[in-house]
Amino acid sequence: MATAYYYYLLPTILFLLAIISKLNKRRRTDLPPSPPSLPIIGHLHLLKEPIHRTLQNLSQQYGPIYLLSLGFQNVVVVSSPSLAKECFHENDLVFANRPNLLSGRIFDYNNTTVGVSPYGPHWRNLRRISTVELLSTARLNSSAALRRDEVRLLARDLFRKVSGTSFGEVEMKSRLSALSMNVVTRMVVGKRYFESEEEDGGRRFLEVIRESFELSGASNPGDFLPVLRWIDYGGVEKRMRRVQGEVDSVLQGLIDERRSDRSSRRSSGQKTMMDTFLDLQESEPQTYTDDIIKGHVIVSTIKLCMQTMISAGTDTSAVTMEWAMTLLLNHPKILNKARIELDDVVGKNRLIEEADCSKLPYLQSIINETLRLYPAAPLLVPHYSSEDCTIGGYHIPKGTMLLANAWAIQRDPSVWVDPTTFWPERHEGMEVDAYKLLPFGIGRRSCPGIGLANRVVSSVLGVLIQCFEWRRTSEELLDMTEGKGLTMPKVEPLVALYKTRECMKDVLLKV
Repeated sequence: MATAYYYYLLPTILFLLAIISKLNKRRRTDLPPSPPSLPIIGHLHLLKEPIHRTLQNLSQQYGPIYLLSLGFQNVVVVSSPSLAKECFHENDLVFANRPNLLSGRIFDYNNTTVGVSPYGPHWRNLRRISTVELLSTARLNSSAALRRDEVRLLARDLFRKVSGTSFGEVEMKSRLSALSMNVVTRMVVGKRYFESEEEDGGRRFLEVIRESFELSGASNPGDFLPVLRWIDYGGVEKRMRRVQGEVDSVLQGLIDERRSDRSSRRSSGQKTMMDTFLDLQESEPQTYTDDIIKGHVIVSTIKLCMQTMISAGTDTSAVTMEWAMTLLLNHPKILNKARIELDDVVGKNRLIEEADCSKLPYLQSIINETLRLYPAAPLLVPHYSSEDCTIGGYHIPKGTMLLANAWAIQRDPSVWVDPTTFWPERHEGMEVDAYKLLPFGIGRRSCPGIGLANRVVSSVLGVLIQCFEWRRTSEELLDMTEGKGLTMPKVEPLVALYKTRECMKDVLLKV
């Protein structure tokens, strides 16, 4: 009955909104170029999945900076390194805020996590804790052993599933996701969450994490047209709340479990990221509530370390490693060159360690090239202007949402030679320009998890290349189609053939 009432009321509301929009519209001549728009909805009808490709197509028509009207929200899109520098260097403070989106209110505990919190004292405090207490070099060094354990467990499991000289088949997405999840949960709460392929609890948690990323990455019309939010157009809010309810239940259980075990943990000297916050909660309970701990320590770390571990959450590090392995299987000469480097630097008598990664420039070039072509966050997390400013000679009003299309910048033919080709050698001996290659963001709101991301991805790819021979399941190249969602997953999960290298069998037998 209530839904029918809203539908009867809808035409009147839309008519009134159209009048208000027309009265308030003061078209300036110094705004960025903009495509033709429709009444009320503006350019919402132009946003088709995948969004980063749609926005790149628009930039080819209207230039590297243009303005969209998404309902009643102005959005400026930039797609060049020079404009990104203007936004995140000259105007970094102006764009330090985040827009107030439904996904942030639901998935990020009312915008209280470090990734989406408004710029101010709360955000600065969380950022300080992230960089000093949680993700500092000293903290990462102290947790290196647990990451080594997880990498070796993956290698041992793969080794035990193939025998002799025959190739076996493996689906990599679930294994890489489980590894990423276990690395982060061990760092955060001191326990493995995903024990096996058959473990239903861990599998379901990974599924809802992925679903939350998919919903966060979608363009929700209700964020731009209030009337659609009132009627929950498409059931987006209902779906978000269902997913968040499942995530929150798991996270609260982890907090309660860690809190009850703290006395024994203290005596053993094993301190996790969550312990740091539980210590703070004892001294400042009003500031460090359970929701803040869930939002920052767990959700933010999962996003910063897993969806970043190569940028921001569980799914992102796994996604990046899956893209990298897919690219290597499609380019066996590059895969072989990486293996030769590993044999020369690490040898065949031990497994790669995190400390080796800085001595493997070609492996790092492969990772950089993967991030360039398939960034875990093709659109950087949206920014929001706190005052008027000028970008590219155009006036940008206060209250404008900023979208930086990292995917387009990193494939720009005026910036990169042969930009769609996987060519790791382009990074050799090159000092990376932060505004040309920006998968972790840039400026004061860039991802603080870069160090952790690089350690995990480098060591996992290193051990997969060092220990095993890899082949495609057929002569055809693997599908490189991108899926929907915040972290740009592959549409088709990676399935590959592999066998253990003869020279590494003795090493793996001891793992």
